[in-house]
Amino acid sequence: MRPIPTLELERHLVATGHRLVAGMDEVGRGAIAGPLAVGVVVVSAVTGDPPTGLADSKLLTAQSRTALAPLVKGWAHSWALGWSSAGEIDRHGLTEALRRAGHRALDALAEPPDCIVIDGKYDWLTMPTTLFAQAAPAPWTVRVVVKADQRHAAVAAASVLAKVARDELMVQLADAHAVYGWASNKGYGSAEHMAALRVHGFSDQHRRSWALPSPGVRG
Repeated sequence: MRPIPTLELERHLVATGHRLVAGMDEVGRGAIAGPLAVGVVVVSAVTGDPPTGLADSKLLTAQSRTALAPLVKGWAHSWALGWSSAGEIDRHGLTEALRRAGHRALDALAEPPDCIVIDGKYDWLTMPTTLFAQAAPAPWTVRVVVKADQRHAAVAAASVLAKVARDELMVQLADAHAVYGWASNKGYGSAEHMAALRVHGFSDQHRRSWALPSPGVRG
């Protein structure tokens, strides 16, 4: 049975002093081409129950995600998207690219949240402290929750917005890069995509720092 995300955690966080609570999730981490997309969805004390059928984007059909996206936008207190390009992933690494995309999404909000719930096992959003530089304190706290995209509605909603937006972008990019099949594989490493790399090589949307096949290489 598909998990049904709720606002139980978000409402608890609001009740304990956080006026605005955000869910954040990323899409495109495992792709070999195209950008990362990070969605953020903010809820407040007056946010009602989430749209019917909301779930982690990975558990929904493309048709269901597309239908849910405008409902999520109308339901949320606010929402935004942030992006990191394939070139940034190559230059800075995946974690830093995720952090940049997350902060771009937050910067696009009219008002920052007080608390952010992200899916996973580690906090990729907070700027790290080094021996040489102390990161400025963020105006929010971060809660990391395993399977948050399945359990918590704001995170599930963020995953839907990010997935729909990234899929739409990859379909648009496919027009100029038809040999890679991005309209169907969305930049992930399908057999068709890998075979095209062996024949045609990289495009400007490929993550060249990854171990990708080169033209003429079999296997």
